[in-house]
Amino acid sequence: MEGFRDKVRRARQYLGTLPRLGKRLLMVATDLLLLSGAVWAAFALRLGDPLHPYFVKNWWLVLAVPAIAIPCFYLSGLYSNVVRYMGPQAVSAALKGAGLATLSFIALVAVLRLETVPRTSYVIFFLLVLALCGGIRFVARTWFQALMRRRRGRHNVAIYGAGHAGAQLAVALEGGVEFFPRAFVDDDSSTHGQVIAGRKVFSPDRLPWLIERYGLTHVLLAMPSLGREQRRRIVNRLEQLPVHIKTMPALADLVSGRARVSQVQEVDIDDLLGREGVVPNEDLLHRALAGRVVLVTGAGGSIGSEICRQVLQRAPVKLLLLEQSEHSLYAIERQLQALVRVGKLGTRIVPLLGTVTNSARLRAIMQAYGVEVVYHAAAYKHVPIVEENVLEGVENNIFGTRCAAEAAMSAGVPEFVLISTDKAVRPTNVMGASKRMAELILQALAERGGHGTRFSMVRFGNVLGSSGSVVPLFRDQIRRGGPVTVTHEEITRYFMSIPEAATLVIQAGAMAEGGDVFVLDMGEPVKIVDLARRMIHLSGFTEQSEDNPGGDIAIEFTGLRPGEKLYEELLLGDNVTRTSHPMIMRAQEARIPWDDLSARLDALAECISSFDFERAREIMASAVEGYAPQGVTFDLLGRQLTTNAQKTPTTAPSSPERRARPH
Repeated sequence: MEGFRDKVRRARQYLGTLPRLGKRLLMVATDLLLLSGAVWAAFALRLGDPLHPYFVKNWWLVLAVPAIAIPCFYLSGLYSNVVRYMGPQAVSAALKGAGLATLSFIALVAVLRLETVPRTSYVIFFLLVLALCGGIRFVARTWFQALMRRRRGRHNVAIYGAGHAGAQLAVALEGGVEFFPRAFVDDDSSTHGQVIAGRKVFSPDRLPWLIERYGLTHVLLAMPSLGREQRRRIVNRLEQLPVHIKTMPALADLVSGRARVSQVQEVDIDDLLGREGVVPNEDLLHRALAGRVVLVTGAGGSIGSEICRQVLQRAPVKLLLLEQSEHSLYAIERQLQALVRVGKLGTRIVPLLGTVTNSARLRAIMQAYGVEVVYHAAAYKHVPIVEENVLEGVENNIFGTRCAAEAAMSAGVPEFVLISTDKAVRPTNVMGASKRMAELILQALAERGGHGTRFSMVRFGNVLGSSGSVVPLFRDQIRRGGPVTVTHEEITRYFMSIPEAATLVIQAGAMAEGGDVFVLDMGEPVKIVDLARRMIHLSGFTEQSEDNPGGDIAIEFTGLRPGEKLYEELLLGDNVTRTSHPMIMRAQEARIPWDDLSARLDALAECISSFDFERAREIMASAVEGYAPQGVTFDLLGRQLTTNAQKTPTTAPSSPERRARPH
């Protein structure tokens, strides 16, 4: 018995290493043998004698019929099907192949005017060919899949959703190497007990039994078109089960070609924390973007890249991508070009390397391409990083915005939209203060008339999954076995999905009148520790705590980071009005006249040139309402320069020449 198993194992390994051509030749050789047997068996069964004189006289048909049947198999598509992945379409190919082979048999007999062949022999031949040549393929498919099922490390899963998407997912996963579908579960009681793609459908109430029966490690949600509220209810029900919850890509990603059915992924956190999004006003979006030339700065970032994808759907003539990171620019340009090809769009994608602090290049780009809309998403947004690099944050966020805005005015760009943040409201950090200064610049320029450019800014909170979001951090920590780090037990944040934020930004910009500060409805704030706990549970783990010392992953509180607040706000005051969009509000906030603001910007430019970190924070504090710098600067370079000066007090640090500021 052991020797037989070794032979089977060696045969399997040999078949697995054969090239594609070798496997096809093996299939052809097998079919030739089976077809020859089918010809002989058709006569033997019909005539009742395996060596009937008629058959002995026409024995050469055993060689001739297979020779003309093989091309028929090729034309029917039997040899283009990969055996281990064959699906329902293979049945159609087998029927076509058997039918064409039988017709060829009949034609051969008619052309050669052979003695009358019993008509029932043709029927028997057709059925034998279908059973032998088609059946052996499905036997081989079953054998291969049984071997794949026994592969080590393959996870047993249940698919939640027994519809078309669930059936597609089951077929896709069956031929994969990571998951093996064991059963379906569905809320629709009419499907319970049915068998779909070889798997039985159960009620969700049977999931605990299924987990124990099959050793399920994952539940995969196969409901790409389901509303967010319905998905959230399902996820809430599954959260306490000891399994990892994953989901199919969203329907929009499947339709656009950005994702495949088999690409299961983590559950979107916005399914847990968000609310049903409002359907965008497509007429407004198309009027704002269709047939226009659009520039997105910071196009490779989380928000910038999603704005690019959203803009592309509205058929602009040109979409200009400005990004200082070569890798990020390459990635987003490739993705957008793929969307252009899949959707057969007429938009020209223009990837441009550059920084927003280079005013001459910005002005040249806008003039050369005739830019009509600018979405200014380029900014340093990570609070602790900017707190440790004060002057770079000031230069990029404040002077980068000024350069972009003045270039837009000089080039006659009609619309300019700044992507802002809730951290600009009574900020406790340099990032928030610099973004509020950027808002003040646009408000002051708009107050002066804007030279034909309509300025607006859109302020919102955290976006789920962005480069600075806690969600990717928590996922990575959970993947490594913890601990999950949270800065404070009471810290809360507003959250919104990246696609929703980008769509609302575009709609807000389309409603701008000049100098508008738009605020997005972010829903209710979320406690970060609650988010961490839910992510742990949805990954199939338990929280390790005093009440549960045997849990899988612990949560550690690390303390607030430099410049971090417990709570974020979206408004400086209560003076806010509704717009025509239910999730977009217009805030009325204090402004600083351009002459006053320009003098402060000149002073900030001097601080950058002289590396005066403390003075830079003081100037921002004088301009930004509610900004109260916390103690001494955390700037890393500033600390090192101070240390060096203390060691050699007679030597002043040199100041490298910086790029000239626009005036």
